[in-house]
Amino acid sequence: MTRKNNDTPVSNDMALNYHLMHPGGDSSPGDPNPAFCVNGTYHLHYILQHPWRDKRSFAFVHVTSRDMLHWTWQTTKLQPSFTGHGMFSGTGFITREGRPAAIYHGQASERNHIVIAKDHDLSAWEKPYPLEPRTADGAKAEMRHWDPDCFLFNDTYYAISGGRVQPLVKSQDLVHWTYVGDFLKHELPAVAIGEDISCPNFFPLGHRWMLLCISHPFGCRYYIGDWDSENEQFVPETHGRMNWRRPDQSIYETADRDFFAPESVLTPDGRRVMWAWIASLNDEIYQRTIQSLPRELSLADDGSLRIRPLRELESLRYEPVTLKDITVTPHESSHSGTAVEPIAALNGDAFEIRIAIDREQARRKRFSFQLFSDRDHEGLPVMIHPETSTLRIGVTEAPFAVADLPEGEDLELRIFIDKYLVEVFANDRQAIVGAHMDYQAAGGLHFYTYGDSTRIRQVDIWKMKATNQGFLEARENRIWAPETE
Repeated sequence: MTRKNNDTPVSNDMALNYHLMHPGGDSSPGDPNPAFCVNGTYHLHYILQHPWRDKRSFAFVHVTSRDMLHWTWQTTKLQPSFTGHGMFSGTGFITREGRPAAIYHGQASERNHIVIAKDHDLSAWEKPYPLEPRTADGAKAEMRHWDPDCFLFNDTYYAISGGRVQPLVKSQDLVHWTYVGDFLKHELPAVAIGEDISCPNFFPLGHRWMLLCISHPFGCRYYIGDWDSENEQFVPETHGRMNWRRPDQSIYETADRDFFAPESVLTPDGRRVMWAWIASLNDEIYQRTIQSLPRELSLADDGSLRIRPLRELESLRYEPVTLKDITVTPHESSHSGTAVEPIAALNGDAFEIRIAIDREQARRKRFSFQLFSDRDHEGLPVMIHPETSTLRIGVTEAPFAVADLPEGEDLELRIFIDKYLVEVFANDRQAIVGAHMDYQAAGGLHFYTYGDSTRIRQVDIWKMKATNQGFLEARENRIWAPETE
């Protein structure tokens, strides 16, 4: 993938309506980082690469919101001119005293660092300091410092350091740290030898614990298990992925991934909400730092993960259109046994589409909804593949099968279109992202079916209000711009 380097602000064609994206020029890597909800205001940071003292360094850009949709850019405080070093990935946490704090890796410092906010607006911070873990007998702990996370269990702080091995340290005061040992009790069979745990975020979810993370070769992933408080280790039981390789991505050079570097926050009403950097869908998206839609994470009764779009997104809906009982039948003269029929015209560039198909209609059926399509443009397919048990968007396939749904549960797809960026959620069990840069070429929604007639019970289409006023203002005022000297 070719990397450009310019500081041209985002053009109107590239500016998204309701996704969070950086308003300036080239900015990758765009990892979302310390997230908080303090006094009803959400605070999120993301990494910005920028010039500093004739070199390249990294700052944490700060955005705030009351609903995780309408964001306002703040003056960047966590930057090299303040910390003395660039800032690589970390997470946010709340101290026992109720103060927002962040743990992160200091560029070229070989240390993880902690920085604590002076106020609940995160408008000023105390000077950061490095973690200097010791063994139980007081000797310097020999461990690698890498992407860290910090969590509080009872009255004890624990910090994970990422990498191929994940050392765990603990503290009673955030200053004096003692080396504990390996964070993971064991690795799971679905994880390849050599995968690192980076960008870790460890938190309780329902009655279990979840580790949200990446491996650099394979992108965003997660573990679900239990925290063994006696032995001070995480005991994972299941593992899942949130990112899947596209055919045009190398199977050997595997550093570029589409869904990457996750971060989460706990809402006041108890929801766990995550974001991830949408990194490598194409060159231009990589450079622009775009965050995924906020996703709500929860556990089903069987312990499996549920992923649903942030419920506040429903407040953006307007001009609803409902279509019912649509049947598409392959033509008898067609040797291929396929049919493609128009469903609706999408006049605009920001939509949510909700599709319901009865389970029996979807069982063993290969079909798709074609976005941005017309007679001359196939557009972007969102396809159910029974033969591979996958959900496909464009050329990316993620595990999903109608046959795996519980008896009595019908197929429901929710498709979010924001200009060229598309996110699809299937039955709150799977989510996948895609891009179609030629989004202005055609505005049709078509339905394709193979082998047999397929009846769509209902299609609901809403236009979506824009939430990007703060983005447009920050594109002009550049309040986020860090110091360069």
